[in-house]
Amino acid sequence: MIQVTLNGQPEVLDDGITVLALLERRQLAGKRLAVERNGEIVPKARHGETALAEGDRLEIVVAVGGG
Repeated sequence: MIQVTLNGQPEVLDDGITVLALLERRQLAGKRLAVERNGEIVPKARHGETALAEGDRLEIVVAVGGG
C-alpha cells in the first residue's frame, strides 16, 4: 500500500497502481479530465503506464460542459 495526496486529501492505494487504474476505480475513465502528478500533467496516452508512488500529489480535474 502507498499513501498519496489526491485533490488535497490523503488516500491509501494499492502499490503499483497506475493512473488509469485509479481513474477506472473512481469511474472516471473515458471522461474529459486532466490528471496532474507532482505538478506535471500526465498525458492521456500515458495513463496506463504511469504507476503512482509513495508521496505522489495528484490533482484530477473533470471538465464540465455548460453554457
